Amino acid sequence: MVEERRGSVSEPKLDLDPATVRRARSLARKVGRPIVELAQAHTTVSVERAMLRLAGLGGADADGTPWVNRLADAVRADVGLEHGLALPVWDALVRGEAEDLETLAQKASAGSARFRLPNGKDATRAATASRRSVNQGILRIDGRRRERERLVKRIGDAPRQPWIYLIVATGDIHEDIPQAQQAAREGADVIAVIRSTGQSLLDYVPEGATREGFAGTYATQENFRLMRAALDESSKELGRYVRLTNYASGLCMPEIAALAGLERLDMMLNDSMYGILFRDINPVRTFVDQRFSRQVHARAGIIINTGEDNYLTTDDAVEAAHTVTTSQLLNEYFAKEAGLQDWQLGLGHAFEIDPDLKDSFRMELAHALLARELFPDAPLKWMPPTRHMTGDVFRGYLLDGFFNLAGALTGQGILLVGMMTEAVVTPWISDRDLALQNVRYVLDAAGALHEDFRPAPDGFIATRARQVLGESIDLLDRIVEHDHGLLDAIADGTFGLMKRPADAGRGLEGVAEKSSTYYNPATEILEGEQ
Repeated sequence: MVEERRGSVSEPKLDLDPATVRRARSLARKVGRPIVELAQAHTTVSVERAMLRLAGLGGADADGTPWVNRLADAVRADVGLEHGLALPVWDALVRGEAEDLETLAQKASAGSARFRLPNGKDATRAATASRRSVNQGILRIDGRRRERERLVKRIGDAPRQPWIYLIVATGDIHEDIPQAQQAAREGADVIAVIRSTGQSLLDYVPEGATREGFAGTYATQENFRLMRAALDESSKELGRYVRLTNYASGLCMPEIAALAGLERLDMMLNDSMYGILFRDINPVRTFVDQRFSRQVHARAGIIINTGEDNYLTTDDAVEAAHTVTTSQLLNEYFAKEAGLQDWQLGLGHAFEIDPDLKDSFRMELAHALLARELFPDAPLKWMPPTRHMTGDVFRGYLLDGFFNLAGALTGQGILLVGMMTEAVVTPWISDRDLALQNVRYVLDAAGALHEDFRPAPDGFIATRARQVLGESIDLLDRIVEHDHGLLDAIADGTFGLMKRPADAGRGLEGVAEKSSTYYNPATEILEGEQ
């Protein structure tokens, strides 16, 4: 079963001091715990809308605005967000304002429904009714997880790790499907449908199948359903289960996580700080949304992919290597606190050192092996070169070959296919075919080379790895000393050179501190399983 897959490293090779590793994780807990407490004390419009989606509310009005948004806005206008939506919404249903959620949303949108915060027996009845409805959605997610496990057992799984991960996205879901199926035939184990540019900044989830996007395809429930069904056909054809990835990030992270669980996606990009740093989304909004979304992923058996590789596109990959390790340790803490297990932690890192730098490949090996040994049971997601791709496709193809070799040498779990036309044009299908040939050749030729690769105990690779870990511990120490810990560090530009204060950024208006009467049945159910 998928849960039993583990990291590929066979034994430690860097001679890392166990006490040093324990100190790093202890500091990550100290940094992360106040953020968890902050998340527990707040809710957001997207968390509340995700709860409505789990209760079965979908669809949109004639203008394309989802009913969950219409209903959430109406309730918020009447009673505020700080109590949650569950009690006012199901109180209205119990009182007979409407016979179901969609009708209630329609009436609320038209201004013909009013909401109150119930108390006493009315509150108890509303809470019971809301939990019953939301539990049906979570049971559906449970069923989709069991379905995945049955399919992996019956059809078969990818024969080895690393899983070969390839991006497909044309903007048109009906064009994405045949391209994804062909990529699977060519050897891809994971298909990622990259999102349309800017979707992370939409405070709603588009509805239905979409045929127009910008450098990607919109993440919608119908698009998830169509691609999952197509890849199920390919899985049966190929005799191995082909996994599907999308993005649970941005302003609708909790909702997209819920939709992914309902439609049996297998992986989701879900990083604790990516939206803050690279999309200027408010830090509090992001941390609240991230925790809820990861609770959903944990329940759904979804592997998360984190985004540490992005730091190295804005900062120097040598000087900032320790920020990647620091973020990995924080992502691990946040993920496990939310209920995710080691096999679900696709922690990110990247092959982004300037190839003109002397010993660049040895440093790449040091960084990759450090990640592998710090997280031995996690299917690490290893990202190909992008920053130093110049348009010279021959040089780019060689760099991708070195990237693939580094992955084979260090036992990575998820290998994103690099394109020689990266940062030049949107890859053609032929570019993908050549890139997949590169991956297959290197992995087949290397075999289990990671078992034979043992850097000298006090050599360049081991020394560099220990240096990066030490710098990461120093950084965590400094973050602990900040008055407001991680929030101050993010505001100071510690990660990726991006300065993001906690009282600014997109989506701040959608955050509310929970009142003493706050209730969310989805949170209650998900946390009850931890």
